[in-house]
Amino acid sequence: MKNVILFGILVLGISLFQVSVVFANKSEVTIEGPTDAVKGSEVTLRITVTHSANTASHFTEWLKVTANKKDIARWDYTKESRPEGAVFTKEIKIKVTENTEIVAEASCNNHGSKGPAKHTIKVK
Repeated sequence: MKNVILFGILVLGISLFQVSVVFANKSEVTIEGPTDAVKGSEVTLRITVTHSANTASHFTEWLKVTANKKDIARWDYTKESRPEGAVFTKEIKIKVTENTEIVAEASCNNHGSKGPAKHTIKVK
């Protein structure tokens, strides 16, 4: 009888682990901003990160933003200093002097990233 109970607990534990993996997700990023701008103007970009959790054991670990492959912003998070929510937004202001490709990516501490988001600003 004791072996049957232990086996049942083991099966339940494995099942719960598999269910948690199914519901876990990777951090995902979207970028909002103008698609056109006057040369030398300052534009505002809104970077939104979506992730299913924001707990000490499961959170977005970092967010980084580049413009034409140069780092322009980065936020690093820890279990003690997590993002403000499972969905959060950061605003960045940049001056554009040429056509600019913005790339933003975030990563979950357990499951990684859904990949980078891209946004292009054409300078007039």
